Amino acid sequence: MAYRIQGETGEWEVVIGLEVHAQVISNAKLFSGAATAFGAAPNSQVSFVDAGFPGMLPVINQVCVEQAVKTGLGLKAQINLRSVFDRKNYFYADLPSGYQISQFKQPIVGEGTLILDLADGATREVGIERLHLEMDAGKSMHDQHPSKTYVDLNRAGVALMEIVSKPDMRSPEEAAAYLRKLRTILRYLETCDGNMEEGSMRCDINVSVRKPGGPLGTRTETKNVNSIRYVQQAIEYEAQRQIEVIEEGGSIVQETRLWDPGKGVTRSMRSKEEAHDYRYFPDPDLLPLVLEQELVDQIKATLPELPDDKKARFMEQYKLNPYDAGVLVAEKARGDFYEEVAKGRDPKMAANFLIGDLLGALNKTGKDITESPISAADLGGLIDLVADNTISGRLAKDVFALMLETGKSAIAIVDEKGLRQVTDTGAIDAVIAQVMDANPDKVAEYRSGKDKLFGFFVGQVMKASQGKANPAMVNEILAAKLKG
Repeated sequence: MAYRIQGETGEWEVVIGLEVHAQVISNAKLFSGAATAFGAAPNSQVSFVDAGFPGMLPVINQVCVEQAVKTGLGLKAQINLRSVFDRKNYFYADLPSGYQISQFKQPIVGEGTLILDLADGATREVGIERLHLEMDAGKSMHDQHPSKTYVDLNRAGVALMEIVSKPDMRSPEEAAAYLRKLRTILRYLETCDGNMEEGSMRCDINVSVRKPGGPLGTRTETKNVNSIRYVQQAIEYEAQRQIEVIEEGGSIVQETRLWDPGKGVTRSMRSKEEAHDYRYFPDPDLLPLVLEQELVDQIKATLPELPDDKKARFMEQYKLNPYDAGVLVAEKARGDFYEEVAKGRDPKMAANFLIGDLLGALNKTGKDITESPISAADLGGLIDLVADNTISGRLAKDVFALMLETGKSAIAIVDEKGLRQVTDTGAIDAVIAQVMDANPDKVAEYRSGKDKLFGFFVGQVMKASQGKANPAMVNEILAAKLKG
């Protein structure tokens, strides 16, 4: 079902494109040797190049170039063996040189593809327009002094990959799926950590509206949104705002806007600049960047198994459904954890315990799989106890809760609590006889044709055995005994 917004004049379609700024994982900045660690004291990681001192010359960081190529290959994109760095001229307090070194007409990475994993299990392709390298600006802080703005240049010169999508998305949900998938790929590749809360992945949102199938409308750009939830909210608000403006007889102004999360609104920041406003020209201090195909091939050979490939393998190898496979590959560490648990065991049971029980518990405490109090080996040990009938599936849930609470292994808890499953037919016979003797009226009703009472007897036997009786044996023996 296509996403539509109902206006006064009928249905409207939203057209969305995203520009993601992803900070490159590297120890030094794009054109200087200054450090890039997050959280350092203000202005403690600034070289003369970053500070825009006259006569300072930029020197390209090879690691940042290789990381951009690696990301392009991970997005199945065209790698351009020749690219050019340009100066993008604008004046702001946190840009000391008065220009940003970026790439304009000749980026390092061209067109590629990203596959969205949607909530209903469907997939959809979104085009990547380009990926280019650029240096970040510093940070202006307006809340440190009542009348002055402070500037921190630690981020100035940090390497960014700007990853620009085509305007292929049509709903806030698709935009969220795009960002989640892009972040997953970047983390698998280890080219960006994807921490939006630390500013190492930020998003600019291009939104326009049109009548379904009509020509593209005028778009606005909402800058520097730093959470997936805010991206969705900003798209919903901005689309609704544009529809109301058009339906009231107005027209959309191409402009840059800001998202105000406190008020839940976008607001105008400045009229949208065109490329000529920035007076782009090739940076005279940097030669064109020329790559050898051999280097690209070497980087390609180091690529890990990427999320889409891993998902397909999980479905084939472990016979998982698309949803379960998608959840398990969403983080590389999660997929690795699953494979350790599933090795030599029932893969579906392993998936159920990991997704339904462990991830559910971790989500409640805001932890990820790398912080799990239960190791993959211990979760596998719990599954082994179910598989060899030491405990029942129902008791396994109680044992899991105790593992989570105490950090002990499943077998230690089972022995400590005396939870081993009863498989002795004599012992089960005795419990069944006890239950039947206590409920002679129900026995008579069952034998007169009330088959639904069978579940009652099973429940009573399991209760009397404190959940320790083997359920399959209980069903088999009980059925024989109730026949009379």
